Amino acid sequence: MEKIQHSHVEVRGLKLHVAQINVTGEKAVMFLHGFPEIWYTWRHQMIAAANAGYRAISIDFRGYGLSEQPAEPENATFKDLVDDVISLLDSLGINKAFIVGKDFGAMPTYLLAAIHPQRVTGIITLGVPFMVPGTSEFKNHLLPEGFYVSRWQEPGRAEADFGRFDVKTVIRNIYTLFSGSEVPVAAKDQEIMDLYDPSTPLPPWFSEEDLSVYASLYEKSGFRFALQVPYRCLSYGYGITDPKIKAPSLLIMGEKDYVWKFPGIEDCVRGGAMKQHVPDLEITFVTEGNHFVHEQLPQQVNHLIITFLDKHSA
Repeated sequence: MEKIQHSHVEVRGLKLHVAQINVTGEKAVMFLHGFPEIWYTWRHQMIAAANAGYRAISIDFRGYGLSEQPAEPENATFKDLVDDVISLLDSLGINKAFIVGKDFGAMPTYLLAAIHPQRVTGIITLGVPFMVPGTSEFKNHLLPEGFYVSRWQEPGRAEADFGRFDVKTVIRNIYTLFSGSEVPVAAKDQEIMDLYDPSTPLPPWFSEEDLSVYASLYEKSGFRFALQVPYRCLSYGYGITDPKIKAPSLLIMGEKDYVWKFPGIEDCVRGGAMKQHVPDLEITFVTEGNHFVHEQLPQQVNHLIITFLDKHSA
C-alpha cells in the first residue's frame, strides 16, 4: 500500500483524488468504485495489476471521498462520471485503457465503452450486468415497497435514516447487510439502517482498519452526491436506445450476490440477454462470492482480472 501514490488532478473544474501505482507502466487499468466504496476498495487489485506490469489507477468519483463536490450535485448523472474519466485519461496522457467497474461503477464503465469505444481496450465489470440506460433497470415496481433502491431514491429519506448514526456506523451497517445473499428490504415501519443487527460482526475479509479508512473518506464527502449518483439518476437514458459495446468484456458475478434476486438478472446473465448489447462477453461465476467479491476473495478475482488483461493487451 505504501507504493500507491496519491494526487489531485483538475478535471472539468473539479479536483479529483487519484491513486496510482506503477505510473510508468505502458498499459493502464482504471478502476471505478461503487457504493459505499471508494478508491480503497480496489487496493488488492491495484497491487496485483501493478505487479503484472500495468499502470493501476483508482479514483474517488466527484462528490466522493477526497474528490471535490460539484456545485449542484442534484443535477449530476452517470454521464458526468464518464466525462470525468475521459478528461482524466487525457490529463494523464493515456490514450486507451482497460476500465474495471464494480457495483454502480459498472454503469459508467458500460456507458464509457459505448460512447467512447476508441478509448477502451477492454472492460471488466463485477456484480452488475449491462442494462440499457434509463430502462428502469432495477424494476422497483416488482420488488416490495421497502426495497433499498426505492427508499434511497426518495429525497430526504436516506438522509434522515443515515443521519441517526455516525458515518462509520452507516458504512459498517451497509457493508454487513449487503454482504448477504438477500436483497435488503425494510418493512413499512422500518428504515434500511434498522435491518442491521448490532450483534453481527464485520465480514472476516473486512477489518476494523478497512472500516476506518472508508469512514474517514466518507466523513469528508458525506452521502449527498452518493445518493444522487447512482440512486437518483437511474432514469436518465442519455439518448441511447440500442447500445453496442464492441470491446472485449468480462463480467464477474458472485453466486451469493444478492443482485441475483433482482427481477430480470437471471435472464440477463444466464439467459444470454446481455450478449445482445455486449457480444464479445465472457462471464465468470465465483461460487462463494458475494456482492463484495473483489474484497472477499481478492486472490481469485485478481487472477481473473490479470488473465483477462494479459489476454487482451497483446
